[in-house]
Amino acid sequence: MSADAAPTGTPQVRLRVELVVEIADPAVLTTAALEHLAGAEREAEGVDLRSARSGLAADTDAVATDPAEALSYLVDPFDLVKDVPGVQLAQASWGSEQIEPGAHEDGDWLDEV
Repeated sequence: MSADAAPTGTPQVRLRVELVVEIADPAVLTTAALEHLAGAEREAEGVDLRSARSGLAADTDAVATDPAEALSYLVDPFDLVKDVPGVQLAQASWGSEQIEPGAHEDGDWLDEV
C-alpha cells in the first residue's frame, strides 16, 4: 500500500533507524551483493532488457568498488517491519556511506529520539 493509497485518518509514523556497521570481510560482502545483482538481472527478463542491463552494469561497478554500495543492495527496510502486526510499509528510502573509523563514537547521536 503506498502512502497515497492510505485511507484518510490512518496514522502514519516515520521510523528513523541509524546503524553503524563494521565491514569485517569486504570480499564476502561484495560477493553477496554481486550475487544479489545477478539474481536481479535474471528477474529483469521480460522488461526493457537494454536499459535493465545498462543500469545493472553501473550497479555492478559501484558494488564491486564500494563496500557501502554493496551493503545498501543487501539491506531492505521492508525486512524491519514485515513481521510487525498491524503495520504495512507505506514508503521507504535508505542509503549508506563510509565513515571514518571511530566517527560514531562521539555518543551524541545515540541519545537522539
